[in-house]
Amino acid sequence: MRELVERNFIDGVVGDAPAAKGGRRVTVNQAESPLAWLRARGLVDARQFEAGERLRADYERAAIAPRVTMSWSARVDGGSDALDPTLAQIAAKRRFDAAIAAVGKGLSDVLWRVVCAGEGLPVAEKALGWPQRAGRLVLTLALDRLADFYGLR
Repeated sequence: MRELVERNFIDGVVGDAPAAKGGRRVTVNQAESPLAWLRARGLVDARQFEAGERLRADYERAAIAPRVTMSWSARVDGGSDALDPTLAQIAAKRRFDAAIAAVGKGLSDVLWRVVCAGEGLPVAEKALGWPQRAGRLVLTLALDRLADFYGLR
């Protein structure tokens, strides 16, 4: 789904601040994740993107609240073809924790902010107190370690 909005482009950062003299306006798809944005512009490769998407999927599965209504997918004979939702959530949390640990301290903070929390690189850099444009280098290193952890080629 595309959610296009107009934003101001000032000093390499897209935001809602008033446009400066000579500033530009850009169209931003709010439904697009920061990682997908980087992939679409060739700033991360397919291997790095796949690793980030796997991490995000586990993060989202681990955050799912326990089921409080009837499960209509239960079989009449009592058997089950899939993990119990609670067990799937626990398994996702374990995979997420193992992946973050494999990436390592110092790289996992920007990885979590961009991939899981959906922050843009400029916002993550500012929150971490890093200089502009340092985040992409650190993020690509983190994504490479993550891809190694997942065994992606």
